[in-house]
Amino acid sequence: MKRRSFVRSAIIGGAATAIIPTTGKANPKNMNVEYYELRVYLLKDAVQQQLVEDYFKNAAIPALNRLGVTPVGVFTEMKPTGQSKLFVIIPYKSLDHFTTITDKMSKDAELNVKGAAYLNVPAKQPAYERIESSLLKAFAHWPALVAPEKKARILELRQYQSASEEAGKRKIDMFNNQGEINIFKRLGFNPVFWGETVIGAQRPNLTYMLTFDDLDAKNAHWKAFGADPEWVKIKSIPENADALLVSKITSTLLVPAEYSQV
Repeated sequence: MKRRSFVRSAIIGGAATAIIPTTGKANPKNMNVEYYELRVYLLKDAVQQQLVEDYFKNAAIPALNRLGVTPVGVFTEMKPTGQSKLFVIIPYKSLDHFTTITDKMSKDAELNVKGAAYLNVPAKQPAYERIESSLLKAFAHWPALVAPEKKARILELRQYQSASEEAGKRKIDMFNNQGEINIFKRLGFNPVFWGETVIGAQRPNLTYMLTFDDLDAKNAHWKAFGADPEWVKIKSIPENADALLVSKITSTLLVPAEYSQV
């Protein structure tokens, strides 16, 4: 079997259960949701960071845009411990779109020329230490990535890990069908995306991204969320208790690269 056919089969097999709506409340006709590749580049120094950033700015993002993949987000950590990691979010219309774009990127002559410094690095001088990559399926209630306004901003990338697949599905149901996403919208959090990780580390988990003007705005928004009557009502349902549905929450504050489209 050809490698790309095998990879495509593995992706579809691993994601099959995620394609089914999480509850009977979800609209079975609403299957047209995006998929996201979330990459995290582990870097050892500023030289590596510059090499990866130049690649995305001058080669990868233009190539993806030519193929209709947009917007592409690139971010650094707001408060890194040591060398910043580089976070990249790439949206795809479907699993087939993901595999098609991957094939086309490898054959893009302009990408290979403009990205040569990154693509052809010698083994003893790698462009990065490792890439951590996950494939996410967008939530039915937020089926497509929404890029925030181009202005000074910070972004919060949040991940909720669950102790079991069923607990993870129930938490997703709170966002999709019980009104949790609507609260974020109403309170002006400016969400970017919500996604369930179908392939990647720390599964089962869901990941989402929010936008704020600054840290003060972030703190004010979360304070308002915690006191919101609708949220208090939703979380008071015994089956929705965090102790049952969420085993770990991670929050990473990010700033967009100047060329980032998100």
